[in-house]
Amino acid sequence: MSSNATNPISALPSVNIVFYGAGAMAEAILRGLVEKEVATPSRITVLNRSNAERLAELRERYGIASASDDADREAALAKADVIVLAMKPKDAATALAALKPTLRREQLLVSLIAGLSIETMRQLTDAGQPIVRTMPNTSSTIGLGATGISFSDAVTTSGRQLAQMMFDAIGMTTIVEERLLESVTAVSGSGPAYIYYMMEAMVAAGVAQGLAPEAALELTVQTVRGAAEMVRQTGEAPAELRRKVTSPNGSTQAAIETLQRHDFHGAVRQAMDRCAARAAEMGQAIADEALAR
Repeated sequence: MSSNATNPISALPSVNIVFYGAGAMAEAILRGLVEKEVATPSRITVLNRSNAERLAELRERYGIASASDDADREAALAKADVIVLAMKPKDAATALAALKPTLRREQLLVSLIAGLSIETMRQLTDAGQPIVRTMPNTSSTIGLGATGISFSDAVTTSGRQLAQMMFDAIGMTTIVEERLLESVTAVSGSGPAYIYYMMEAMVAAGVAQGLAPEAALELTVQTVRGAAEMVRQTGEAPAELRRKVTSPNGSTQAAIETLQRHDFHGAVRQAMDRCAARAAEMGQAIADEALAR
């Protein structure tokens, strides 16, 4: 990223972005950039190790460029202002080692790789790169993502704003200290799965009580959607909204008391603590393997 790109809003259309990896999350981000006209499609290049069919699919769908052979990949990476690391965690060390000889100090690295710390990436590249570490979630694929972002000390104010703009294109962003990204993983990274699990239980209970599966599913989906939108639109705390719909001695209170007897809050807390711990464990395993090479 050139040093004179001080206004990311005006600069982003002229920035060359390379996605190193062509999976679902890479597609979610490039879709947001293209559909919201945040970046110029012809300045976005996607590459992967061997799946030319996938690259052709993305090129056709979004009007972007792709690099399917070694020469094209090297050329795209050489001219990139932003390199989005979107490969699988198991491939990250090899990919970063391959990038190391060609990286320019001003190129911004944006990592989507769960668990891979800024320090590990710094050691693997050894180029003083400005590094943005992110934790998006799967809702990014429909433009409703929640992304936690952390920055290395080398990232400039302009670089921070540019990175935030990229992820604002697929939902909302929050900037946190890197040590809190495991907590972001526990809240929003893995969070959709908790909600799906709750929905799964609600549908199953509805069916057991006699509802048709289709009706149980539709009612559950609309209920979860409406509850989330109520929190968003009213700005009220979930606890306050819950109290408003819980009449004394009513059916909702009976249900809540049952959840309380089964320590619902405690179970969620334990699950999220374990999620954060596991994220840290996975990150350490990636670091140990990568730096042992």
